Amino acid sequence: MHQIISKKLGRWVRILAVSILFLTVFVLILFGVSYLFMPKNNLAEFGMEDVTANGILGERDNSIDVLVIGDSEAYSAISPMEIWQKQGITSYVCATSGQKLSASDTFLKQAFKRQKPKVVILETDAIYRDIPANDAILTRIQNLFSVFRYHNRWKTLRSDELFTSVEYTWTDDHKGFVYNGAINGTDNTEYMIPTDSAAPIKALNQQYVKAMAAYCKANGATFLLVSTPSTVNWNYERHNGVAQLADSCGVTYIDLNLAPNKVDIDWSTDTRDKGDHLNYNGAVKVSAWLGEYLKEHFDLSDHREDSDYSKWNEALTRYQKAVTPAAT
Repeated sequence: MHQIISKKLGRWVRILAVSILFLTVFVLILFGVSYLFMPKNNLAEFGMEDVTANGILGERDNSIDVLVIGDSEAYSAISPMEIWQKQGITSYVCATSGQKLSASDTFLKQAFKRQKPKVVILETDAIYRDIPANDAILTRIQNLFSVFRYHNRWKTLRSDELFTSVEYTWTDDHKGFVYNGAINGTDNTEYMIPTDSAAPIKALNQQYVKAMAAYCKANGATFLLVSTPSTVNWNYERHNGVAQLADSCGVTYIDLNLAPNKVDIDWSTDTRDKGDHLNYNGAVKVSAWLGEYLKEHFDLSDHREDSDYSKWNEALTRYQKAVTPAAT
C-alpha cells in the first residue's frame, strides 16, 4: 500500500513539476514576444495607439506636475498650454474618446513610471461609462503582456525594430488637449435642475475610482474629481452620485457646472456640438479657472523662466499659432 501511494504521489509531483516548467516557459515567451511587438517609439508609425494621450511618454522624466485622465470631455475642456501661459504649471491630458475607467487606471499607472505629478484629475464623465467584466480582465492582461494589445503589429513590424530599445521621442505641443474651434450652440442652459436623487454608479466603477484615489495617495499625489461643463452629459443626479463617491473616497470633488465653482460658459458660442463638448472658447475659460485653482491650492512651481522647461515655451508659440483662428 505504501509503495502504491508513493508511486501515485511521485507521479503527481512529476506532473506538477512539468506543468510549472511549461507555464514558466510560456510566460517567458509571452514577455519576450511582448517586447518584440511593443512600439519602440510613441508615434503612430511605430504602432503606438492613442498617440496624443501617449505623448506624455516623450516628456522629460519628472517634469509633469498635473495629470488629467478621462474621456473626450477632458481633452476638449482642459488645455495645458493655457495653464502654462498664465501660471507656468506643467500639466498633461491623457484622455481618449470613450475612455473607460479601466483605461484611465492604465494611463495613471503608466504616467507614474516616468512622472511624479503632485495632482491627478479624473474628469467624471467616465465614471458613468459601463465597464464590461471581460474588458477589465482584458485590460489587465494587455498591461501585463503587450502582445495582446499590439498583436496586429506583425503586419507592419520592421526587422530593424525587433531588437531596438524603447525610446519615446515625440511630444505633443498641445499636451493632450484636442483643439476644436467649431461653434454649434445650444439653448439648453437649464440642465442642472436641483434634486436630492443620485444617479447610481456601478460597483466596478466605484472600485476603480477608489483604487486610483488610493494609488495617488500612496504615491504622494492629490486625487481630484472634476466635472467639466456639459449640458448633454451632466445633470444634478450625476453630480450627487459623484459627490457621494468623493465623500466615500475622502477626495475633493469640483463641479464646474454648479456654483460656487461654475464656469461662465456661453452655450451659444462655447460648444462645438450643442452642449456635448466644449470648443476652444470654452476650454480657455475652464483652463483659466483650473489654472487659478491649482495655483491657489497647491504648491506648484512656475517653470516659465526655468531653462529646463524652455521647450514648453517653444511649444506655446506653436500652440498659439494653431489656435489663433479660434481666438476671441
